[in-house]
Amino acid sequence: MAPRIISIIGRKNTGKTTLVVALAAEFVRRGKRVMTIKHASHAADLDHPGTDTYRHYHEGKAERVLLATPELRAVIERSPDDTDPITLTRRYLADADLVIVEGFKLEALPKVEVFRKAVASTPIYNATMPNAGDWLAIVTDDAALTAECPVLRFKDTIWLQLVSSLAWDGALQL
Repeated sequence: MAPRIISIIGRKNTGKTTLVVALAAEFVRRGKRVMTIKHASHAADLDHPGTDTYRHYHEGKAERVLLATPELRAVIERSPDDTDPITLTRRYLADADLVIVEGFKLEALPKVEVFRKAVASTPIYNATMPNAGDWLAIVTDDAALTAECPVLRFKDTIWLQLVSSLAWDGALQL
């Protein structure tokens, strides 16, 4: 079966990673094979000068380096572009039941937004946006927030189960 994919979005320091981790754990608890993609707008420093893999990649000019340990695999790959999450999923994560993407807010993916009043006065979501239909839900601490998509509040005791169900049902199936 093809994987499903959703994106968790929000402004910086709203709790996107916390939601990704909670959702991933909830879906694993439900018996799903979960994989994630973290979008970063800056270069990541995954390898350090002097290590063998650094030398393979930088001095040897290898296209792809796989670091294999008893507990972990890491691929360092040359990529000239900022590949979209659907292409990344098909290439690296095709055997997942669900891929949870953190970021890629401009991509045409089903979205769950994390919104906190202490970080911004309004969510990214706006009903007049052409892609407003991409929002599956907004999870927030704002008791007064309303939207044309479901609004779940952190204070609700079953918010995680509700957002998990909305995410699974609304995920894009590749």
